[in-house]
Amino acid sequence: MFIHVDRVKKWQIVLVLICVGMMMGCAGFQKQGPDSVPEIMPGILAGYLNRDALPNSLALLPPPPAEGSAAQALDDEISKDSLALRGTPRWTVAIQDAELRFPEAADTFSCALGIPISEENTPHLYMLLRRTLADAGLSTYTAKNQYQRKRPFMMNGAPVCTPKEETKLRKDGSYPSGHTAIGWAWALVLAEIAPDRADAILARGRAFGESRIICNVHWHSDVVEGRFMGAATVARLHADPQFCANLKAAKAEYAKVHEKGLPPTGDCRAEAEALESGAP
Repeated sequence: MFIHVDRVKKWQIVLVLICVGMMMGCAGFQKQGPDSVPEIMPGILAGYLNRDALPNSLALLPPPPAEGSAAQALDDEISKDSLALRGTPRWTVAIQDAELRFPEAADTFSCALGIPISEENTPHLYMLLRRTLADAGLSTYTAKNQYQRKRPFMMNGAPVCTPKEETKLRKDGSYPSGHTAIGWAWALVLAEIAPDRADAILARGRAFGESRIICNVHWHSDVVEGRFMGAATVARLHADPQFCANLKAAKAEYAKVHEKGLPPTGDCRAEAEALESGAP
């Protein structure tokens, strides 16, 4: 077989470059940011867990409260009381909490965490939030699809805080709350990243779920069991090597940004006052 000498020299050069690159490792060729992840739907990245690894909400949760039960009476009472918050600053926060698209959703826990969260400054933390959104949200759907519980606005006829989503919400079961599962999963992960701010982070995670009651799109029991599914998802994620690697990188990012003293995004005083002014 005839091989041209010049071609052999070219391949030798390529091999040398590859070897040099391998030896340089992180210093020269290793990518510093998180790996790219495909979308499972527009704007929503794939999670860390495959479908079989997700917690099964249908197996883990009891059925939603039955009509005429004490639990349903409590749901009705809390829902009715929450309607009085329409048009208040707390209602405005609930509208903001309904947003799960990024980059907007990254600001949700900025005040509680005490730093800005962005793809530029905290790429691993940003990716961690985007991917756990899918895991926690999807964990609720075996129960949602089974029970197809009607949402409060379908029963009381009162407005919701996101009217453009009303048609979609009518077709999506109320029990348990996917938004709440996502928010509580985020709170647990962030509290692990910044244990010194755990109280503020967990309080914000609780308020995030309560925003769904204020929005008139979920019942109290939906939110309670949504938190349970958020916690179940985070427990499962800790067995995933890629999640653990991203969590470690996110902790390092938080430490660096915190040391720089970069301020959180948004009006933290206004957010705190709004959250204190009204809760279901």
